[in-house]
Amino acid sequence: MKPRRPLLGALAVWLVASGVALAAETVGQVMTLPERPGPHWFWLSDILLHRTALFDADTGGLLGQISSGTAGVGFVIAPLFSPDHREIYLAETYYARGVRGTRTDVVTVYDAATLRPLGDEIQIPAERAEYFPGVAANALSDDGRFMAVFNLTPRTSVSIVDVKARRFTAHVETPGCSLVYAAGTRRFLMLCANGAALSVLLDDEGGTARLERSEPFFDPQKDPVTEKAVRRGSEWLFVSFEGVVHPVDVSGEKPRFGETWSLVDDADRRASWRIGGGQHLAVHAASGRLYALMHQGGPDTHKAPGSEVWVFDLATRRRVQRIPVLNPLVSFIGQQAGSGRFTRWLLASVLPNTGVERILVTQDEHPVLVASASLPPTVTVHDAMTGAVLREVSEPGLAGSLLFTP
Repeated sequence: MKPRRPLLGALAVWLVASGVALAAETVGQVMTLPERPGPHWFWLSDILLHRTALFDADTGGLLGQISSGTAGVGFVIAPLFSPDHREIYLAETYYARGVRGTRTDVVTVYDAATLRPLGDEIQIPAERAEYFPGVAANALSDDGRFMAVFNLTPRTSVSIVDVKARRFTAHVETPGCSLVYAAGTRRFLMLCANGAALSVLLDDEGGTARLERSEPFFDPQKDPVTEKAVRRGSEWLFVSFEGVVHPVDVSGEKPRFGETWSLVDDADRRASWRIGGGQHLAVHAASGRLYALMHQGGPDTHKAPGSEVWVFDLATRRRVQRIPVLNPLVSFIGQQAGSGRFTRWLLASVLPNTGVERILVTQDEHPVLVASASLPPTVTVHDAMTGAVLREVSEPGLAGSLLFTP
């Protein structure tokens, strides 16, 4: 991959030299959100602005934001949403002296209508994991009662919080196992270094009933799975560095590991197509379509941005569509400079497609595909069924990290 910094530096100089006019900022409005989120709303966390922001994909407009933790400290800003959409739960870290001093970790409960704290801060052990980009940092039980927060000190563990009773209930040591995924009303799943899955089972008070470790379901030496899984109903879909999908069914008493299948065929491998990006999977539950962010690259490029989104039918396990992503450089320059179709076509002809790092699909009858890039910061909204570009979000932030649906 060619370095992008010189290209972006030259881009910045060009924008300044050309005297691009920026529109005057509109004075903000204080508003209350409706009880139910819009079908195409999405959240985008930003590690530089240290916030998670709510956007409407139908208009591209910013609806609100929540600032998280001590500014400039940490990467993981991962909101969870109550099943009734009334509350938002956010694990946060604060330092008494800004970037130093006594550390305090809390789970803060926010009102989903006003985005204001409800005054309930639940203190948890100051061990919350901070890593980039932070997928699977925490999870909410299927009934919305218990929240699990992954800890790394470097000893691994999870903190359990009863968000309904507003109390910390348990600290569970999970040696050799990391990250956390919801897997029922009283169970969370974790990935282990030997390729196994660890089930953390709770009692009705949120205490640890027992830990159960499965047999390995992937080979961490030959082809490890990434942590960036997506869930459809009771089935989690993990994908490996080489594009092998590992289904994990969590509907029963123990997780069941389904038959594996591949996103790429021999021709794709010869062309060096690989999974990649910080959030490279999305799924539309009703249609059974799996979306995978793909790029062309060599081994160990699993974090590289993607230039296409491949769509698979989960019933047949076959690719049914390829959606090219809009070039973030073209999108950024086009929006800042107000360029027309010809200028955009010209820019697309000469500028390399730097790709997008994360994707998300809404869960309504007419879903949209949201594609987000970091350098430069852009967000593009596609029709998830046809792949057509619907709109671009004009001011998505500075350094997007994770996408969420409320």
